[in-house]
Amino acid sequence: MTDAKDAAREVLAREKEASDKAKAEYAERTKGKPTPTQEECDLAVLGAPSTEHEDDGSGPDPYARKDVEAKKPSGSGYQTRQAGASQSRQTTHTPPHRSE
Repeated sequence: MTDAKDAAREVLAREKEASDKAKAEYAERTKGKPTPTQEECDLAVLGAPSTEHEDDGSGPDPYARKDVEAKKPSGSGYQTRQAGASQSRQTTHTPPHRSE
């Protein structure tokens, strides 16, 4: 009977250790405070505009993109074609009209 009791205590200890580990990981993932905060939500309901939020403590967003405008080309850039009819494409020949 003591062997079964010792085995049950061992299993219980392992389960408690796994549970404590999972709780610690969850607490690490959910640290910080919500954004927007309740105060910011209450102010928004009353009509106060909110463009800036309090820092929630989570740090910078690893997926945030920094949009940067490309540099302007140096010199004249590149050459484009002129729009319009050229002399070589104009036809001097008029097709005959059909008479009805």
